[in-house]
Amino acid sequence: MAWRGEGSGFIPVMQAEGNGKRTGCKAVPSLRVDNAYMLRTMIPLSILDLAPVPEGSDAGAALRNSVDLARHAEQWGYNRYWFAEHHNMPGVASAATAVVIGHVAAATNTLKLGAGGIMLPNHAPLVVAEQFGTLASLFPGRIELGLGRAPGTDMPAARALRRNLATEADGFPRDVVELMGYFKPVQPGQPVQAVPGAGLEVPVWILGSSLFGAQLAAMLGLPYSFASHFAPAAMEQAVEVYRSRFEPSEQLDRPYVMLGLNVFAAETDEEARLLFTSVQQSFVNLRTGRPGKLPPPKAGYYETLEPMAKAMVDQALSCSVIGSPETVKAGVKEFAERTGADELIVTANIYDHKARLRSFEILSEAARELNATLS
Repeated sequence: MAWRGEGSGFIPVMQAEGNGKRTGCKAVPSLRVDNAYMLRTMIPLSILDLAPVPEGSDAGAALRNSVDLARHAEQWGYNRYWFAEHHNMPGVASAATAVVIGHVAAATNTLKLGAGGIMLPNHAPLVVAEQFGTLASLFPGRIELGLGRAPGTDMPAARALRRNLATEADGFPRDVVELMGYFKPVQPGQPVQAVPGAGLEVPVWILGSSLFGAQLAAMLGLPYSFASHFAPAAMEQAVEVYRSRFEPSEQLDRPYVMLGLNVFAAETDEEARLLFTSVQQSFVNLRTGRPGKLPPPKAGYYETLEPMAKAMVDQALSCSVIGSPETVKAGVKEFAERTGADELIVTANIYDHKARLRSFEILSEAARELNATLS
């Protein structure tokens, strides 16, 4: 059976008609799938949480907020909840990703938890297998492992992680295969085994923002998650390459694509645009070598940027839906329709925790309203 997401946070997909104006992403007509199939299909919604640390707060509060959001996400019907590995970033509290996953899994009941992802060249495959084997033993059927090959940090921190950037990226496919092997049943004469881990068959995903990950996921027959929420340039080509070259595997018998999307929802378009200025500021600060905690919203911020900075923000964050409930419902539906994604993983680095909760609640309400049109 093809691997599909469960859960009740779905969006129905119908024939694509959007021209890309609502989300800002480039329209991708080549990604559309058969309309009859799309009419029968609903797309799961998931959450990518960076455990953002707002200015004036700390990592402990950020992690408590993540627990709170995950509990709400479970109630609202989101399909999966992933954390990302980033290092040396004052505004991100999810560096010890496996630890955070375990903490949130213990505070929830049915929500699937995972890494989106673990930057595998930062770690020995055996250690990752043991970590996620432990998680899978504690929370059976709820743990997933997304793997990426980027540093997830700057050069000084990469060196502190003992990472050799010149050679280790080339070893990523080998390390993925080694790691997956530790999740299989122990073979006679196998000298090293993951305990816990062996025989647990933890689901593995490949993450990427280029053709490299798309080709690897296709070759290994694994689900593929593309980082269109911050690096959308190669989205169309990467998804096309993945789908056209996909080889069925024990885990998956047909290609499965999850696309990243920024969603900032509020009661009005104006309020949502104001919330979005926090991530705009954070992105500019990061790209100009000034990473910090998540800034509070700043009215008129975008207008203060130089043309080059505006172009950088517009390109990197073009896969974003920002607005009122009706705007969000239309924008997310449009994005899903014209990309033909199997699933959307949504992120929203919002300064105020209550506003962040409300944003994800609005999105879940929009999904339920769209579902009702098919019933």
